[in-house]
Amino acid sequence: MQKEKAICATGARKLIIDCCETALLAVLIAVSGTFRIPGIVPGTEFQLSAPIAVAICGVFGFKKYITAGILASLIGLSLGTATLLNVAIQMSFRLGVGAIWLLIGSGKLFYIISGPIGTALARVVMYFLLGKGLTLMLIAAAPGMVFTAATAWIFAKVFKRCRIGGE
Repeated sequence: MQKEKAICATGARKLIIDCCETALLAVLIAVSGTFRIPGIVPGTEFQLSAPIAVAICGVFGFKKYITAGILASLIGLSLGTATLLNVAIQMSFRLGVGAIWLLIGSGKLFYIISGPIGTALARVVMYFLLGKGLTLMLIAAAPGMVFTAATAWIFAKVFKRCRIGGE
């Protein structure tokens, strides 16, 4: 009887920790999406959330990443900082990153290529929604793609340390 209660308490504790972790990751994605890093050329600024999102997917897995991403989009919509077009672009980025994670796992190559592929996919979706300027959108996104490829692994190292410390 005592052992069953301990197992039940342990399961409930794990669920609570999982919910809190997902909520914190969602807030991190939502808040980091509001920070824009300026590019060299006007119009080429990019969000800090891209390398953070890639790192979250690589460290915490696709299920937690997509759940946190959906919650982050809902936060943006409820605060008025995102539109349905923004959410469509964000979700296409997230699904692209998730597809790469499902295909190759979370090795070094994942952290390098998934952000740029997700960004390119998001621009293609934007092209289909708006019907204009795919080439220009990809060129404008290039600095952000390079930044994401270069820094996602750094964020992943931080998240791995946090995750190990929390388990």
